Amino acid sequence: MISLKSIKGIGVCRWKKQHLQGCRFVLFADIDAAVKLLLKLKVDYKQMTGQDYKAGCPPSENSVVPDNGPTADGADDEDTVNPWSVSTTNAKGVDYDKLIVRFGSSKVDKELVDRIERVSGQKPHRFLRRGIFFSHRDMHQVLDAYEKHKSFYLYTGRGPSSEAMHVGHLIPFIFTKWLQDVFDIPLVIQLTDDEKYLWKDLTLEDCHRFAVENAKDIIACGFDINKTFIFSDLDYMGSLPEFYRNVVKIQKHVTFNQVKGIFGFTDSDCIGKISFPAIQAAPSFSNSFPQIFGGRHDIQCLIPCAIDQDPYFRMTRDVAPRIGYPKPALLHSTFFPALQGAQTKMSASDANSSIFLTDTPKQIKNKVNKHAFSGGKDTVEEHRKYGGNADVDVSFMYLTFFLEDDEKLEKIRQDYTSGALLTGELKKLLIETLQPMIAGHQERRKQVTDDTVKQFMTPRPLNFNI
Repeated sequence: MISLKSIKGIGVCRWKKQHLQGCRFVLFADIDAAVKLLLKLKVDYKQMTGQDYKAGCPPSENSVVPDNGPTADGADDEDTVNPWSVSTTNAKGVDYDKLIVRFGSSKVDKELVDRIERVSGQKPHRFLRRGIFFSHRDMHQVLDAYEKHKSFYLYTGRGPSSEAMHVGHLIPFIFTKWLQDVFDIPLVIQLTDDEKYLWKDLTLEDCHRFAVENAKDIIACGFDINKTFIFSDLDYMGSLPEFYRNVVKIQKHVTFNQVKGIFGFTDSDCIGKISFPAIQAAPSFSNSFPQIFGGRHDIQCLIPCAIDQDPYFRMTRDVAPRIGYPKPALLHSTFFPALQGAQTKMSASDANSSIFLTDTPKQIKNKVNKHAFSGGKDTVEEHRKYGGNADVDVSFMYLTFFLEDDEKLEKIRQDYTSGALLTGELKKLLIETLQPMIAGHQERRKQVTDDTVKQFMTPRPLNFNI
């Protein structure tokens, strides 16, 4: 910045040639420093928003800070949360309150949970009661419209990277089915087999086969065939021009710098990755499904998903008003912990990292007993004296997801914390909860035939009133 004092100094120096040259040097040095600072700020702006700086054009409300994890110097212990990587140094798991601030979403508080109960006329799902779905975008707006008899539709998805799904994959589908039932609304489920081909070392044929196999597990959750459309990107993109047209509209309104800033793409990433976010965004708009909504583009979408998917939809919400569509609303869930603890990541390649939907009762028992991280003490005597830590105990975490009875869950917490309940006894309670749940799912899946999958995945009208 050039000061008034510097300018006055130039006037004085004009009386003395030798001083004038010196002042010119100072003036030019100031200008050079200011230019360098401006250039640095422009670079910082692009890194923060993914956009080039333009004078008089402030960043949009949904401009995204890239989420690339902790700072390079290690000064910040921030959790890493993005669509491809989730990690934390905290045994309790990700700090979700900090994540809400970082992502700019809103907390699902008691007021919202109570309102959902009033509007739906149903007891809130345990995932809402227990803060498993903890964050949202525009949920009050969805409820406002619903109270005025303006309906909405649901959109969620699955990236089919393996033939077998684990219990953590069920979380968004269990909750989405509850939403579909209580609000009596249509649902679209996207299987991103194209994404898995682009990111994983898999053949295109395997990705599509995994999509069909995963669809069977999804259908086994009990979705209403008359209100549910499941689609593979590899199939649907080529058969419905309206879907692809929305993809192209989105692509036109998102720059390469923006996707690099949002998703951390590099120059060595294939162009398929760079263009994929528009494909995941397109189901957020109702006219992507003309067979369901008859070409209407004004029906709002609600997306239940894990919060690591939020970057896709921050981008979508930024684009939506620019192409004349309503912004999708979101409900975000916490992450389902690996058996080894909330600091570790479940992996389809590690059979012991989670309970899979194909596991036998014996496998479930062995996995829980051998691999479930315990918050208990080293000896029975110490545990009886000091109690266990339910906040880091994986068996208790799993019960929080799957045990319906709130009073029983709280009693388990109190007994474990006081030392009255031992780690082995807590694991036994989890085993007794998981075994019938997984066995029931397997029985329902057996009833899902190839013809059933074809019916769910055929583009068709759905039975509902908007």
